[in-house]
Amino acid sequence: MKQHKKQSPPYLSFTRKERVAIISVVIIMMIYSCMPLIIAFVSKPIPVDHQVFEKEIAKLTIKEQDSTKEFTYRKYSNENQYNQFPEKNYYPDVVKGELFYFDPNTISIEDWKRLGIREKTANTIHNYISKGGHFYKPEDIGKIWGLHEDEVKRLLPFVRIAAKPESSNRNYESQAKDKTYEKPSYTIRPCDVNYSDTAAFIALPGIGSKLAARIVAFREKLGGFYKIDQLGETYGLPDSTFQKIKNRLVIGSNNVKKLNINTATVDELKVHPYIRYNIANAIVQYRTQHGNFSLVSDIKKIMMITDEIYEKASPYLTVK
Repeated sequence: MKQHKKQSPPYLSFTRKERVAIISVVIIMMIYSCMPLIIAFVSKPIPVDHQVFEKEIAKLTIKEQDSTKEFTYRKYSNENQYNQFPEKNYYPDVVKGELFYFDPNTISIEDWKRLGIREKTANTIHNYISKGGHFYKPEDIGKIWGLHEDEVKRLLPFVRIAAKPESSNRNYESQAKDKTYEKPSYTIRPCDVNYSDTAAFIALPGIGSKLAARIVAFREKLGGFYKIDQLGETYGLPDSTFQKIKNRLVIGSNNVKKLNINTATVDELKVHPYIRYNIANAIVQYRTQHGNFSLVSDIKKIMMITDEIYEKASPYLTVK
């Protein structure tokens, strides 16, 4: 019998289509890799004019220098002080003038011009002096707006400042010493608790319009105050406020309105703040059973009336 050889599977073989595809991909990759060289070979370089580029750079440099000129010098000004440039050499040319001893507080504009100072600067100094300004020491001229550093050095040895007259100041000081200031005294007007209106109570510290109206209403219901401490019972009046105003309160008359317990009805008695309905009813019932009261103190026989109630209500009661 003939033995047949086994053929191995074609793992490393390609079909015709696969070989064509591989070759195409390789060719495309080679074309893309050579493309820059082809473009550089085919295209023509654009000529560059270096002179134009240098001119543009020069223009930018000039513009940058111009934009910073306006910030080279700063001016400091104040209504009560001199104007000054930080750099004294702002003006290149300085006019030389005649030198002589001078007082910057008294010389005229023409004298400043004789010293070689520009007219504009002289006018500035004159305006400063006319508005009350004053140079106190020679070095103060260095603070003048527009006066150059070299001009200050030239003029400084010739500055002679006279002492400022102090006669007016001395007169003022002597008058101030002679004049004695007395603390004004205010007379505290007392407030009568039985006759004052709401305006008088409002004038007291801590008393507003509402509290003043409550005090007057409470006084009317009571029939008047017979002692100052009763005002402190006003509804809504803090004790701290009452203690502040207590020394300003007086009672001109303690003649309060009284109720006749032998004739008053329950409705008339119950409206009084110290009696109310239950006590008023007890008084009328006792009077009906035992007859009229001979004395106001007879109401103490009513068990409902305590000593405290009697002390508060008795000044408002009568039997006649």
